[in-house]
Amino acid sequence: MKKVVLGVTGGIAAYKAAELARLFVRSGAGVHVVMTPAATEFIAPLTFQTLTGNPVYINMYAHRREEKIQHIDLLKDTDVVVIAPASANTIAKMAQGLADNLLTTLYLAACCPVVVVPSMNVDMYKHRAVQDNLQKLSEHGCQVMDPEAGELACGVYGRGRMPEPADIFAFISEALRPKDFTGLKTLVSAGPTREPLDPVRFLSNPSTGLMGYALARALKERGAEVVLISGRTHLQAPSGIKKIDVTTTEEMFDAVMDYSRDCRLIIKAAAVSDYRPLNVSEHKIKKNSAMATIELVKNRDILFELGKNKGDRILVGFAAETEDVYDNAQQKLTRKNLDLIIVNNLKEPGAGFAVPTNRVSLIDRSGEVEDLPLMEKAELAHHILDRITRML
Repeated sequence: MKKVVLGVTGGIAAYKAAELARLFVRSGAGVHVVMTPAATEFIAPLTFQTLTGNPVYINMYAHRREEKIQHIDLLKDTDVVVIAPASANTIAKMAQGLADNLLTTLYLAACCPVVVVPSMNVDMYKHRAVQDNLQKLSEHGCQVMDPEAGELACGVYGRGRMPEPADIFAFISEALRPKDFTGLKTLVSAGPTREPLDPVRFLSNPSTGLMGYALARALKERGAEVVLISGRTHLQAPSGIKKIDVTTTEEMFDAVMDYSRDCRLIIKAAAVSDYRPLNVSEHKIKKNSAMATIELVKNRDILFELGKNKGDRILVGFAAETEDVYDNAQQKLTRKNLDLIIVNNLKEPGAGFAVPTNRVSLIDRSGEVEDLPLMEKAELAHHILDRITRML
């Protein structure tokens, strides 16, 4: 998203719109806020002006410029109009085509996607008139995000609460993404594996699962059916994704083999342990233990096994290197029969584990190399999927 028009109407949930505006700004979008006069009773326009760096629009004629029509100019190059919170009053006006303020006038002129996030008392939300109006907006092409159930400002419990800004942001991102993976069965592995030494210690790595979870979320946004097989991580799986929790590499091996059978696309982003201890102590190993060395044995190679029986599936792997980056990645791609490998140099700032960014190169079977600049992993996930669409 490059430009967002955020409409804020009169309701107690208007304070959440400030955090939503901040999320849009942080994603790189230019945000232009349009408030109804009633909204200014709940939150000051200066809040949005400070967060977005742009003037806030309230009245039809307050920013009159002879050469431009305000509500048309605001919509120029806009990717999405978001109305959050959307009050019952504004919803009714939109459904009936009334244009008695800047926001409703702007809505009628919008040719871009429009997302409506209702927020109101539970009895108001359930009222037949409101439900009919929301149905009309859906029929008119609006994307309507259902409110959450919870304790409302009026003190009652029920559906009508505005969802959290992060959930609204995710909903909008998904609504705007191309659905070029619709119906495709996919599997993503993510996070680290742990190989126990005793009941309190294990061998592992610094992976947090950020890249794998970003890929799973991006696939879901673009219409895919996603199975996420995850090592131990603090991350929450996106809604609508089947998540399988594992701990060891052997557990991940079994889960991947089981769930990958019907998948057309497999992306192995997990950082698995190549070795595990031959013997695991039943009790905690003490400092004065005679055990001075740990004998290791190889784990089964998940990617190699998938590559041996790949068929018409698309197999994507990752490589984290510290030297001979391209040569090592190319050898891994060939040895494991991959279609695409994503490689990064762990010595580069902002790349690798436990950071929200990455700088990678994409190498395919033909040897074509695409070097990408440093970017957020969420953005990188869609760049990777764009490349995969050429293989599909």
